[in-house]
Amino acid sequence: MGVPILHVDAFAATPFTGNPAAVCVLGDEEPDDRWMQAVAAEMQLSETAFLRPVDDGWSLRWFSPRTEVDVCGHATLAAAHVLWEQRSLPPDAVARFRTRAGLVTAHLADRRTGGRIEMDFPADPAEPADPPSGLTRALGVPIRATARSARDWLVEVDDQETVQALTPDLALLEQVDGRGVIVTARAAMASFDFVSRFFAPRIGIPEDPVTGSAHCALGPWWAPRLGRSDLVGFQASERGGAVTVRVAGDRVHLGGRAVTVVRGELLDVRS
Repeated sequence: MGVPILHVDAFAATPFTGNPAAVCVLGDEEPDDRWMQAVAAEMQLSETAFLRPVDDGWSLRWFSPRTEVDVCGHATLAAAHVLWEQRSLPPDAVARFRTRAGLVTAHLADRRTGGRIEMDFPADPAEPADPPSGLTRALGVPIRATARSARDWLVEVDDQETVQALTPDLALLEQVDGRGVIVTARAAMASFDFVSRFFAPRIGIPEDPVTGSAHCALGPWWAPRLGRSDLVGFQASERGGAVTVRVAGDRVHLGGRAVTVVRGELLDVRS
């Protein structure tokens, strides 16, 4: 018997925008890690989510094409979207995910339309730090500030135009310690507070289209600088996508929409 798998565009209101993720809906038994990694490599999306029912909710694991990752926002949004779309959860329920990042929850922010989903993640604040060797040269643009979170480097630059025009040296970035590099600036667009891009060649993702987990650092970075805790970020990749961000102490609430693009069946080729 095959395993249901869906291709979902997350942080997207329309198909073919935002960040695509695969969601693999498993049964009660957890498959071998090597099999999950092989599936993620086959999908060749920035992340594949593996969703499995457990007593108090759902087990959720995320794999890039190269490795398992500790946290992923857009694949969590995609997984939550699948649960409600397939009516595995009622509209007023809270989705509870057991993950490597601890407990992550999600709920429908607008139950009438089944639209925006809001997720509750641990904050990942970035503290000012000197840039590591090679980072400045890899980006090739003037840098206003650098900081380090538990997972990533955060680099603030002068303006939105610099973020959008950036063409980093990915081979050099791959040598920078950490999961990835977030580049950000204040937004020039009235409908957004800040813009960003995210590069993670070290884990097999040259540029991620829209990175929910990066906003766990971006929210705490921009909230004190902009003087408010409710923000809207735009990730200025080629596909692009908007992320609502609410900073609440050591938690960050991330919001967005998702669209299912493909439904299929993964042939069960586990050996």
